[in-house]
Amino acid sequence: MGKSEEKITTEMVVVDLEELPRKWGWLLALGILMLVTGGIGLVQSVTMTLVTVLFFGAIIMVNGTFALVQNIMDREEKWRGKMVHVLLAVLYIGAGALILVNPVAASAALTLLLGGIFLAMGIIRILYGFRLRKLGWKWLMPVIIGAVDILFAVILGISWPVSGLWVIGIIVSVELLMYGWMLTFTALAVRKMAKQTK
Repeated sequence: MGKSEEKITTEMVVVDLEELPRKWGWLLALGILMLVTGGIGLVQSVTMTLVTVLFFGAIIMVNGTFALVQNIMDREEKWRGKMVHVLLAVLYIGAGALILVNPVAASAALTLLLGGIFLAMGIIRILYGFRLRKLGWKWLMPVIIGAVDILFAVILGISWPVSGLWVIGIIVSVELLMYGWMLTFTALAVRKMAKQTK
């Protein structure tokens, strides 16, 4: 390798390193924490579901409270325009309070909503797949994914309301695991590249 090629490679490494976070230790720690939390969540899916729903309820309630305070302190003269925002804020607070009071019922309702979303997505994907077939394009994959979505929605519906106790926890845990792996690999890549530039 010539000096010019070596210089270009070093410059590319420096540019790539600048685009990544510099504190790889904190990134690695956060990635490992997410992996551990996601792993625990998979084992304790009911607990993870309830914690997630309670957190969601608390966020809704806090947002509603801030919105209500802001609307009350706002000096808008026309009460008609202000009334809609106040009512929405009160609804947010009420919804958050209901979730915090009964997280089990809230998780069951959210799971039913999730099942409906998967069912709708599955139908749309299958229809899209058959439309692609008429156009002579690759159509099998959207149909298969749509069928899996519908199957997941049916499983949620058949096992509901019991599925409300574990579905949200598993989805959040899998998300934590995927994001944790991504952060861990990113941190290790930053560490390796930092060593190469020394």
